Amino acid sequence: MKNLQTAMCLGLILAIFFGSFSGFAKKLENLQHDVLRLHILANSDSEYDQNLKLKVRDRLLEESENLFQGCKTLEDMKKRASEQTDTIRMIAKSVLEENGCQADVAVQLAQMKFDTRQYDELTMPAGYYDALRILIGKAEGHNWWCVMYPPLCLPVAEPEIYFDTDTVEILENPQKYEVKLKCVELWEDLKNKTGKS
Repeated sequence: MKNLQTAMCLGLILAIFFGSFSGFAKKLENLQHDVLRLHILANSDSEYDQNLKLKVRDRLLEESENLFQGCKTLEDMKKRASEQTDTIRMIAKSVLEENGCQADVAVQLAQMKFDTRQYDELTMPAGYYDALRILIGKAEGHNWWCVMYPPLCLPVAEPEIYFDTDTVEILENPQKYEVKLKCVELWEDLKNKTGKS
């Protein structure tokens, strides 16, 4: 009888945990699908290449209003990013040439895995996100990233406009969800390794 009660208690605890975990994992999955990140990789980690990466970043952020004017949704941003890859490449290439660098630039829209990253007061959980990637030269240096959509690259950006209260809480206070975030990250890695969806 005691073993049955223990098993029932354990079952109840696991049901509560997995119910909570499942809802949390779904919220993170929704977050990953609602975001487009900008990801710029430097040629190398030399000071020169890292400075060039930041100059490319600054120019692209300056031009972003022209490049993405009228985009109101994530789908608009992805479509425009795909249409503007040549223009974005030319902008980045011109910054390099202005600074005496002849390295090539590749621009692509891709889904890729990101580790947990902090951006100002927000922390983006690890996971697979769509990203507009700018690869400078060999793209072997440290990267710079931000969230293009919703437009959180700008200092005046307010995540509350784009995300529900629970999601903003996760983004602004990740330490409260550290165990759950790690569990979801491990679960996603396991799913990807086994090829399950």
